Amino acid sequence: MQETNRRPDLVWTAEADDSLLAFLLRHVKGKSRNNIKSMLARGQVSVDGRTATRFDHPVAVGSRVAVKAHVEEEVPGLPFPILYEDRDILVIDKPAGLLTIANEKEKVRTAYHMLTDYVRQESKFGRVFVVHRLDRDTSGVVLFAKNEETKRAFQEDWDARVLRRGYRALVEGVPQPPEGEVRSFLRETRTHLVYSGAPGRDAKEAVTLYRTLASGGGYALLEIDLKTGRKNQIRVHMSDLGHPIAGDRQYGARTRPLGRLCLHAHRLELIDPRSGEKRVFAAREPAAFRRLCRGGARS
Repeated sequence: MQETNRRPDLVWTAEADDSLLAFLLRHVKGKSRNNIKSMLARGQVSVDGRTATRFDHPVAVGSRVAVKAHVEEEVPGLPFPILYEDRDILVIDKPAGLLTIANEKEKVRTAYHMLTDYVRQESKFGRVFVVHRLDRDTSGVVLFAKNEETKRAFQEDWDARVLRRGYRALVEGVPQPPEGEVRSFLRETRTHLVYSGAPGRDAKEAVTLYRTLASGGGYALLEIDLKTGRKNQIRVHMSDLGHPIAGDRQYGARTRPLGRLCLHAHRLELIDPRSGEKRVFAAREPAAFRRLCRGGARS
């Protein structure tokens, strides 16, 4: 299993005198010259324990060169952190309020458009492809492909490939019992409102598991796992439970403490079609979710 925010640093010992850029191009697999320069600029590289940012920094025989495997930080020009990137995929922590892809009203301010601009800084032919998406008001982990072949590989049998879709939700009140399962058949009105209704031809069964992590101040922070991936499933089921997600006026919330829907996709676990390995991409929920529960959440 690989987890993006717990990968070890890459470390080598130089066997000959060299320049840092040349050394890294030989040792860091799957990275272009521009990728390496970006890593240097972000302070990911050190020589003998000291951060090195110059591409012509000398590397002497016996020097220890280390590369931080991951730096979770804002990238210039992007209003969100890149959680993971390699030659085939990009994983981001999408903020609430940002569309994953364009709709009829918004064509430019989308994660897709911004990432297209980002990859074209390296190559004018760079492209990104949507593998899955989150609603505008939901924050968290979203996976994109950098070529169509990878997109198809990840999307093929997506439901079976995904092992876990973990969410954190701040809800009004405290559920009793503190953990359990919500199961219903979801239907959709002509105005696209999803609701729990009777089983039938147009209904889709939905199953949601929840567990209370922290509570206080009139709120509870829940760990939520989807057993099915239906539209608005979590929002409907939390409302059915009598504890709507804070900020979700459409499904009965009375409060809007953060000016947003308090739902965050914090964990995506899946089988990587390229290697057959289990991959884990994670992004911690906003700290304000925990503050509102007076004492925070256990991870």
